[in-house]
Amino acid sequence: MREKYIETKLVKAVKSMGGLAPKFVSPGLDGVPDRLVLLPGGKIAFIELKAPGETLRPLQVRRKRQLEALGFLVYCIDGPEQIGGILDEIQTT
Repeated sequence: MREKYIETKLVKAVKSMGGLAPKFVSPGLDGVPDRLVLLPGGKIAFIELKAPGETLRPLQVRRKRQLEALGFLVYCIDGPEQIGGILDEIQTT
C-alpha cells in the first residue's frame, strides 16, 4: 500500500465530514506535515502521511514537537484504519 492511497482516503473522509484537507507546503520550512485538516467548528490538526511501517524522519519529529508546543494537534498516519479514530479525536478535542 502506498502513502498516496492513504492520503486519498484521508481527504475523502475529511470531505465527508464537511471539512477540508489541503496540502500543506511551506517554502523555506522543511519537515512540515503533509496535510492540514480543517473540520467544522474551528477544529484544526496537522497530518503527516507515511506508507505502512514508515516512521517520521528526525526533522519531521522536531517539527511535530515544535507545532505541538504551540498547541496544535499533529498526527502521523501510516494506515487507512487509523483515519476514523484520528478524525474523531480531532473533532472532540
